[in-house]
Amino acid sequence: MQDRLLPPRCFRDAIAVALPLALTFALSGCAAVSGPVCAAGEERAVSELMYFGMAKPDGVVSASEWDAFLQGSVTPRFAQGFTAWPASGQWRGANGGVVREASYVLSLVYPADERSEAGARAIVNEYKTRFQQEAVLRVRSHVCVSF
Repeated sequence: MQDRLLPPRCFRDAIAVALPLALTFALSGCAAVSGPVCAAGEERAVSELMYFGMAKPDGVVSASEWDAFLQGSVTPRFAQGFTAWPASGQWRGANGGVVREASYVLSLVYPADERSEAGARAIVNEYKTRFQQEAVLRVRSHVCVSF
């Protein structure tokens, strides 16, 4: 009678093998992303795109305001260089409605270090505060670069 309450031996053996394996795969998702393996002459870096909406509660961010933001907030943190261009964006706001607005995209490539990451976060926070923005989209990728 006792044996009928236990699963068959082959089932217990399968669980004994599968459970540790499943835990190993599940926990490996918690490991830090190591990034790509770069070829000779390349170095690892972070490539980041930031999407900034131009609408603000009292109008739009003007070209001169955007330029002042780049010069005062982005250039001091990423003086080695960046690229920015105008875009036309669309996104879903907190109220559920679709928002269409002029945007700017900022492209940064920087070393994968805490100082650079802190600089990127500071840019986003400063923009949101200065221009009363709900969000700034950040898209980060680990890449290999060469010059």
